[in-house]
Amino acid sequence: MAFKALASLLSVIAALQVTNGALTRRVTCPDGVNTATNAACCALFAIRDDLQQNLFDNGECGEDVHESLRLTFHDAIGISPAIAATGVFGGGGADGSIAIFESIETNFHANLGVDEIVDEQRPIVARHNISVADFIQFAGAIGVSNCPGAPQLDVFLGRVDATMPAPDKTVPEPFDTVDSILARFADAGNFTPPEVVALLVSHTIAAADLVDPSIPGTPFDSTPEEFDTQFFIETQLRGTLFPGTAGNQGEVESPLGGELRLQSDSELARDSRTACEWQSFVSAYLPRFPHIALAWADMALRRQPG
Repeated sequence: MAFKALASLLSVIAALQVTNGALTRRVTCPDGVNTATNAACCALFAIRDDLQQNLFDNGECGEDVHESLRLTFHDAIGISPAIAATGVFGGGGADGSIAIFESIETNFHANLGVDEIVDEQRPIVARHNISVADFIQFAGAIGVSNCPGAPQLDVFLGRVDATMPAPDKTVPEPFDTVDSILARFADAGNFTPPEVVALLVSHTIAAADLVDPSIPGTPFDSTPEEFDTQFFIETQLRGTLFPGTAGNQGEVESPLGGELRLQSDSELARDSRTACEWQSFVSAYLPRFPHIALAWADMALRRQPG
């Protein structure tokens, strides 16, 4: 669902690279180095470079990339027509509210720990003429482009920043049931079960800090710095151990040491509504799997007025 206030649509990897010649007409940006198909995109090169140099360790697929991608989702999912129907503000989706109202939203249980990446991104946002809402989504896409095997993500610009915080309980928790998770995604944007699985591909480069506080930063698969299918493969394996302590809410046994399995991931991998789509990702070539980019773009457009 696109919104009328879109200023531009750019393909991050394609549009934000220096190229030697092109089939389409390009303009030379004021920096004399970069070129773009739309002059309005030239300002984004400085933001990209700032992110890569000062947040992403000069192009690494590390923790700040993982957390920036997480932030795109936690901001965008903050919308509920069901809540709005009760006469209460239901959230504005991908409107930057999680950073603008950090003191409120990052204290919601599902958002605990997100304040760290919000605080790391804040000085970069301040150096550039870009809305907080657009920056969050842009940073996530730039970060993902650092990860080997990642798909190309499109970024839409032109969002209006939030004037109110999103309500609590809009971000699914790892201890939620499959019914609850699918209902939450359907409410947020009519996402289908296969689209929910596509969005969970983000867990291939993700980790958990607070599910088991004794082992912060434990990844969800054995290759957390590669955007690959190992997450889908390993989640289907039989769990045999806890990598840290047992009895944590939202955690079930993992098949491998040093890897944490969320209860929600385990159940979605086995539920009749999502298991077939989950299996389809096991042998997928992720950079060319269109479901991922389409689902990500749809989530990133939750919901702008107009």
